[in-house]
Amino acid sequence: MDVKKYQGIIPAFYACYDENGEVSAERVRALTDYLIEKGVKGLYVGGSSGECIYQSVAERKLTLENVMAQAKGKVTVIAHVACNNTADSCELAAHAESLGVDAIASIPPIYFHLPEHAIAKYWNDISDAAPNTDFIIYNIPQLAGVSLTLNLLREMKKNPRVIGVKNSSMPVQDIQMFADEGVIVFNGPDEQLVSGLAAGAVGGIGGTYAAMPELFIKVRELFLNGDMEQAAKLQNEICRIIYRLCSTHGNMYAAIKGVIRLQGGPDVGGVRAPLAQLAEEDKPILKACEEQIAEAIRKFC
Repeated sequence: MDVKKYQGIIPAFYACYDENGEVSAERVRALTDYLIEKGVKGLYVGGSSGECIYQSVAERKLTLENVMAQAKGKVTVIAHVACNNTADSCELAAHAESLGVDAIASIPPIYFHLPEHAIAKYWNDISDAAPNTDFIIYNIPQLAGVSLTLNLLREMKKNPRVIGVKNSSMPVQDIQMFADEGVIVFNGPDEQLVSGLAAGAVGGIGGTYAAMPELFIKVRELFLNGDMEQAAKLQNEICRIIYRLCSTHGNMYAAIKGVIRLQGGPDVGGVRAPLAQLAEEDKPILKACEEQIAEAIRKFC
């Protein structure tokens, strides 16, 4: 395993739609180029921020194909391939490997609360479909309804392709416990990147990173340089921005996409129903977020 390719800031890639709400290959490529130019370490494609549970297998393939067309060999690409059934998940895993991604990732099955041996089989079946590719467990209990336990992680470690955990649970202690098991861990909650790094995370994968990659890259730089005071100040400012992004009528991802447009970035459309679109009253909030991010970049970067 090449740990270095996973060390850094990896934005969660957003779903890219055209005016009719269909996945746009052109807009996928534009967002990929935009983020690479920002200096990120990699891209996490097809996860929560990519609205994966609202997309078909074909749409998810189309997105990943166009990300890889622009990103392969330039940045690390992790493809989240989980669907709520094993067959579709394995199909996406095999497809991702055929494109040459660096790793695949998966949440546990949702809705039915399965025993741990069934979850392990689900993950191992997916991994078997991509036998030459690293596998990352995605722990997001607040949405999946299932928490990664140490016993389940130890069972999964019997699979040599299992190299890490994308940890989006809120207790920072989870990062330390998983890291102690000898796997690499990515910090998931954007509001606690500094704490996650201190607990042993090698970097972060986050849903708000693409709106302000400069700030997250700087947080990690400050942390690595030992400037904890400035790192904490910047983290607190990032949290204030996130709170504002979450205050809109529209879904947070719709708000983030709106901010990126205000920043001069690519237009990647709205969000897919049942996620809420932006409303007229959201416009001043988006402008305030854009200005707040710009001011933080001037102050800290």
